[in-house]
Amino acid sequence: MAKKKSVINLASQDITFDLLQVHYKVLSFNPNKMTLYVHILQNGEVREDKEFPFAHAPKEIKKRIKPN
Repeated sequence: MAKKKSVINLASQDITFDLLQVHYKVLSFNPNKMTLYVHILQNGEVREDKEFPFAHAPKEIKKRIKPN
C-alpha cells in the first residue's frame, strides 16, 4: 500500500496570488488530496479559510510548491 504524505505547512513562505479579483494567501498543501488550504483576503482582512484545488492555482505558485 502507498505511503501517505503529510500536509506541508507553507504559512511562513508568504505565498500569495490573485484570481478574479480575489486575493489568496496559501497556508498549507495537502499532497494526498492535491489541495491548498488558503486564507481569502478582502481589504487586508481574512474573509474566510477554505480548501482550493491545486490544479486551479497559477503556474508560478505551482512551481514554488512543487508537489512531487
